Parts: sequence; C-alpha cells; structure tokens
Amino acid sequence: MNILMSGLDHSQAPISLREHLSFTRTQTMEMVRKIRACPRISGCVLISTCNRTELYVSASQPVNPGQLLCQAAQAEYAPYQTAFVTRTGDEAVCHLMEVAAGLRSRIWGEDQIISQVKEAISLSREAGASSSVLETLFRSAIAAGKEVRTQVRLTAVPTSAASMAVRLLCQQLGPLTGKRAMVIGNGEMGRLAASLLRQAGCQVSITLRTYRHGETIVPPGCGVIPYEDRFAHMDGLDLLLSATTSPHYTIAVHQLTALQSPPSVLVDLSIPRDIQPEVGALPGIRLFNVDDLGDGVADHAVPAQVEAILSAHLEDFHRWLNYKSCLTSMDSLKQAIVDRLLTVRELEEDLDSSELIELSVGKTVDLLMGGLAERVTADSLTRCESKIRAHTTGRPVVS
Repeated sequence: MNILMSGLDHSQAPISLREHLSFTRTQTMEMVRKIRACPRISGCVLISTCNRTELYVSASQPVNPGQLLCQAAQAEYAPYQTAFVTRTGDEAVCHLMEVAAGLRSRIWGEDQIISQVKEAISLSREAGASSSVLETLFRSAIAAGKEVRTQVRLTAVPTSAASMAVRLLCQQLGPLTGKRAMVIGNGEMGRLAASLLRQAGCQVSITLRTYRHGETIVPPGCGVIPYEDRFAHMDGLDLLLSATTSPHYTIAVHQLTALQSPPSVLVDLSIPRDIQPEVGALPGIRLFNVDDLGDGVADHAVPAQVEAILSAHLEDFHRWLNYKSCLTSMDSLKQAIVDRLLTVRELEEDLDSSELIELSVGKTVDLLMGGLAERVTADSLTRCESKIRAHTTGRPVVS
C-alpha cells in the first residue's frame, strides 16, 4: 500500500493560488468522496486551512494526489504543477507528524493546527473516504502533536493566527485601549480574535448572520451587529478584522469607498479572501492578510526532544504498518503449514499421534526458520515461545 500526499502551503504557493483550492467543511467532504471513488484509491484525507491545502491518499499504485485534487475541484492543474509539493512513503508520514506538531506552520508551534488535522480525518471518516492506513497514520500524528505540546514549549510568543493578528494591529496602531473594532465572522477564529481585541482594550462588535438562543456564542463584553447591517456600523471604526468561510467578499472596494470614514487598518484572516485585495490600494487604508502574519518556520531549529517524540511515533506507525502488510502473507503461511502437516501425516502413517505431531511441527518450524534465517533473533524466538506457552497454560511464562 502506497502513502502519498501533495500539498500547497504558505512557503511555496501565494495566497492567490491557495484560495482557489481552499474548502469549507461541506466542500471538503465532497472532494474526498470524489477522490475516494477514483481507481486505485483506497482512502483519502484533505486538510484545508488558511495556510495549507494537503491531500493524503492510500493507494494500491503510485498516483498524483495534486492532480486528483484539481480534477475533483474542476480546477486546471497546470498553474499548480510547480506549486504542489508531493511526498511519498516515509517523507509523507514524517511531514504529517511535523504538521500536527506545528513545525510546518507559518506561526511556529501554532495551537490550532492539531484540531484542524483532527477535523480532516473526522470529515473523511464521515464521508466514507478514509482507510485503516490513514486512520492509523492520522491517529499517530495527532498523538505526536499532543505529546509535543504537553512536553515541549516551542515558543513564548502567541501561537494562533488571531493572536498574531492582534499583535500586528498593536504594531500598526500602538496601544489598542479605547479603539473601536469590528470582527466579521462568528466562527472559532472570529470569536477568538474578538476576545483578544477585547482583552487588549478595544470596544468590539462582532457580526452575526443568525442568532439561536443557547447555541450562538458571543464573546463576553462584545456587541452584536447583524451581518447585513455591518456597513451601517463601520463608519468611524479604527480597525476591522474579517474571518469567515464565505465564498464571496465580505468587503468590496465600492462598499468601503462609500463610507465617509472607513477603518484605517483591515486584517483578512480568511482563505478564500474576505476582503477584496484592491482595498489595500485605497489611500489611507492598510490591508493585511494571513501571509503577513507569523515569524517564519525557517528561523527555528527543531529541539532534540521534539525530534525524539516524532521518531518514537514514527517507529510505532511503521511497526503497525509492517504488521498489517504481513497479514496477507501470514494467511498464506498458515495454509502452507497446514498443507505441510497433512503431507507429513500421509508419509508417516505408522507413527502414533504424539510422534506425528512432534515430527510435523519439528519439520515445519525448521523450514520456517530457514526462510527467516537472516532476520530471526534469539530474543524474537524467546518472545514467540512465551506467547505460545502463555496460551497453552493460560498464564505468562516468566523467563
């Protein structure tokens, strides 16, 4: 079974390319269903975040995951051919573990990526597109990411896009105390940004498309504005941040120029982009997007403790994968042993049952060890003996 992945991320592909292969939850499930139906594909998982789009597949033969993704999304492959990075086997497995640990993020050690990796495998499972190999791989990567976070402090700076956005706003505007701010979007990212702006001293309003009592969460201390009324409340604001999953612009040039006193600083945390890029060319307006955040992965060396954690989980995964790949051979081996025993029985009819068993087992084990001569060790044989004796006596053998 082949494990392959192709990905676009902030280090290789500009936002103008990434946003056309960025997907909502519903779209992600649609993509993996389509890809899973392709010949030779036994499973697929799609990670889609503001900084990366990565498709992981398990396949009976080598395939091009990037090309499969473009076909499923009905996007032309040519513009992405040099932007996609494709990895296979160990390289793909190691990459996913580094992604889950936050080592491949624009924001070094970011916290949100592990929940995004969890969601990716969950959506694939829900869509019926996963496989046992990918389930185990993603479970291993998530476990590795959790262990890194609990045992190693990668950075002392904020580790989410929202927190980095607030830090950027402080750099642009100085102290935020008393500043008037609006956050468009009441998803996880929007709520976190609103809370952090409130903590920084801003007067914050957050937009809502609908309100359901007991279900809609509004960050403490924040005002609420209906999404459709956002421009009526935008005049005179100091700053605006947009973080939605809308396929359309939440702010276009003509809408902003219609205001008498638009916000001077805007931050777009969405992929596809929420704010029309041409807004950044308007006089007196500063526009930032997700590619303006973070301090860069290349500036950080991976601590030895992190490398040890990832290596241990990688080894565990390979041990499982090796065992799984042996299952088919084990079935054939069992049948070969049965056939051998039956042959010995036919040739040695004059022996009693105990002698026949002893002779049959002896000859079969000799043949088995001959086939494994270059790999078998005394320790592995001792473990096998202990397993057999434990099942025979009902209790483990103490060596």
